[in-house]
Amino acid sequence: MSNPVKLFGTDGVRGRANHFPMTVEIALGLGKAMAKILRRKEGKHRVVIGKDTRLSCYMFENALIAGLCSMGVDTLMVGPLPTPGVAFITRAYRADAGIVISASHNPYLDNGIKIFTSEGFKLPDLIEKEIEILVAKNDFDDALPDDFCVGRNTRIPDAGGRYIEFTKATFPKGKTLQDMRIFLDCANGAAHRVAPLAFWELDAEVEVIGDDPDGFNINAECGSLYPEKIQKGVVKKKCDVGIAFDGDGDRVIMSDEKGNIVDGDTILAIAALEMKKQGRLNNNRVVTTTMTNLGVTRFLEGHGIEVIHSEIGDRYVIQDMLNYGANLGGEQSGHLIFLDYNTTGDGIVAALQILSIMQTTGTTLSQLASQVKKFPQAQINTSVKEKPSLKTLKQLQKEIKNAELSLGQEGRVLVRYSGTENVCRTMVEGVHKKQVHELAVAISQSVKREIGA
Repeated sequence: MSNPVKLFGTDGVRGRANHFPMTVEIALGLGKAMAKILRRKEGKHRVVIGKDTRLSCYMFENALIAGLCSMGVDTLMVGPLPTPGVAFITRAYRADAGIVISASHNPYLDNGIKIFTSEGFKLPDLIEKEIEILVAKNDFDDALPDDFCVGRNTRIPDAGGRYIEFTKATFPKGKTLQDMRIFLDCANGAAHRVAPLAFWELDAEVEVIGDDPDGFNINAECGSLYPEKIQKGVVKKKCDVGIAFDGDGDRVIMSDEKGNIVDGDTILAIAALEMKKQGRLNNNRVVTTTMTNLGVTRFLEGHGIEVIHSEIGDRYVIQDMLNYGANLGGEQSGHLIFLDYNTTGDGIVAALQILSIMQTTGTTLSQLASQVKKFPQAQINTSVKEKPSLKTLKQLQKEIKNAELSLGQEGRVLVRYSGTENVCRTMVEGVHKKQVHELAVAISQSVKREIGA
């Protein structure tokens, strides 16, 4: 490549493994480019590298290490570890940056590369753009280190244990999960080792599935995208709560003891109300996205909590949290950011906050969730072959307008492209469940007719 090509999306570089942009050559270039930028400051530099359980992670891990070390930057290899764990280890080791090799909730054939700053936040847009320019030029000779200054790779064998201790420290001192039975789905992903231990070490009884990754089964009909597994498991095993993570452990979906789903919206609402009662909710404010259920927004506002709606994507939620001085934010999909503890969505930490509320108040999850009255909402994902501006799709715009007129003031429509997949997402919300579903189907069918894969 000679001209810059956009590599970074809303959540790092993402794509099908071994196909542009997720190739070994690009990974090597990303490592070199990151190293060149870091070495503008004098001194020794080091970067933490973690991954999930996809087969393709091995080749990207080695390519990134080679690129960084060849340019004089040391690497700290932590192996399979949740994305929030890598963010924590980056801060704990006072590293210059952290890199996660993961495609989050996507199937095994996809992969991605996410880069954190030394503070554990996603890279600023300007730095991502500069990296893209450097990768396109592929000319690093002017920044090569002396022969005796190439980087050294070191494996960090206790990274998982350190992260477990970190997550446990977010649970109230003097409290345990004794007498609590948890049904846990680790999605055959990065949390498969650390998550069961974190809950078990707090004295919970843990029933685990999705803890046997083979390189191919990450997110395969398990984890947060398939919550029916914990719904059934909770009832069958007579558990108090179900917890499901995605492949990189940064999002969580829960189930109450009756098998009812408790999504990110409801988790956020439960946590926000309790934090406000305890005087721990900064500025009595939370950050959500435009996908957040209208019922949740009204619930929060009814309890004197200001709601800021950001763009969809955890990086935008976090940015608005920093801008508005909020320490709690999240998405319906299960990205929950407790900024007092971590700098990114953390599934284990989020689950522990809800479990602590259950323990300290003596209430069940179904009782906590029942406070939040949500509007009926239908969501449909449609695979697309291309992503033209939605405004140019005349039939789709006609269906959207029809839906908005039908819903009136007591509903809304949101149609958007996924930032990480070739998918168009349709969301319709309103008072009547049947109407909401029918309108969502009509819109998604229009998408399929015009640009469907």
